Amino acid sequence: MKHELTIASLAQIDEVAREFLKQTEGHSLIAFYAPMGSGKTTFTTAICRVLGVENDAVSSPTFSIINEYRTASGDPMFHFDFYRISKIAEAFDIGLYDYLDSGYLCIMEWPENIEEILPEETLKVTISVDEAGARHILWED
Repeated sequence: MKHELTIASLAQIDEVAREFLKQTEGHSLIAFYAPMGSGKTTFTTAICRVLGVENDAVSSPTFSIINEYRTASGDPMFHFDFYRISKIAEAFDIGLYDYLDSGYLCIMEWPENIEEILPEETLKVTISVDEAGARHILWED
């Protein structure tokens, strides 16, 4: 089944993040495919806010590759940015499968850089930007 949510303005991003989490419930591995500047980190920040992560804790893990956050329930969630990964071995070096196998929410940016080792159950989500600047969140399950 195909799904689409639209973020017409930043004012509704938390509402869309809440609906996204509702519709993707049961998926702990979520990979965002989108070009630079399309809002992957901004949408991830909204998801974190909805889950009760402290706002100042959320940042892009471009240089660290992974950030760990705590949700309001105390559960960890993991935010990956594979933009700087140039060899699959680098993903293994951070213990990638320990995180992915944890059962906790793992949100991944730039998953195309580790595509060949993503688990089959990874939910692949595309973010596109239209001419008006609205973001379209699309996935199929």
